[in-house]
Amino acid sequence: MTIEQLISPIVPTLLPTDTGNRALYLMEENNFQQLPLIIDERYKALIQENDVLDWEAPGSPLSIAHFLDYKPAVFAHSHPFDAMRIAHAQNLSVVPVIDNENKYLGAITSSELLKYITENSGLDMPGGIIVLEISPRNYTLHEIARICENEDVLLTSTQLRTNSHNGMLEVTLKTNRTDIDAVIASLERHNYKVIEAHGEQTEDEDVQDRFNNLMNFINI
Repeated sequence: MTIEQLISPIVPTLLPTDTGNRALYLMEENNFQQLPLIIDERYKALIQENDVLDWEAPGSPLSIAHFLDYKPAVFAHSHPFDAMRIAHAQNLSVVPVIDNENKYLGAITSSELLKYITENSGLDMPGGIIVLEISPRNYTLHEIARICENEDVLLTSTQLRTNSHNGMLEVTLKTNRTDIDAVIASLERHNYKVIEAHGEQTEDEDVQDRFNNLMNFINI
């Protein structure tokens, strides 16, 4: 799936003749912190709430604003992961989508991106989560998957994160089983270091763990 398929119909756009005050009104009305400024169907800038609030002339048209050089965007052929990384890194509530000639095609919201990735990464499926700490030179997904399969446990998704403090890989394994004691024991017999394990949980704990692991994935 490309990002173009996730474009939201609810994101309003701004014109250069719109004032800063109108931009703030539309942001508040639609619960966004940014809105795209469009000129002749071309993407000009992403107007941020904080910039407008700090502007000494919010009653003036946006065309004369000094903050029109902020232009984060993704191309229509991009994968949703690309948009999610931009949204997370720059704390965006909307991510503009453009074509190769800078034509504005629409925008996708961060909430829809989170929903898409959660539903398509296995995080919304029941199952335990195991986090391993592994030296990068010893990481072999094939071997880890084989150990899990020998215990009748399948991996529905995997995520990698490098620990900036020690350089070790943190490998998050999402499984199809909530009872993961046997596979944990098997991994440890094969000298894998298990640093976290989440098996049978309450619904609130499971939702929080899924969100935390998704954020770890985005930060790689």
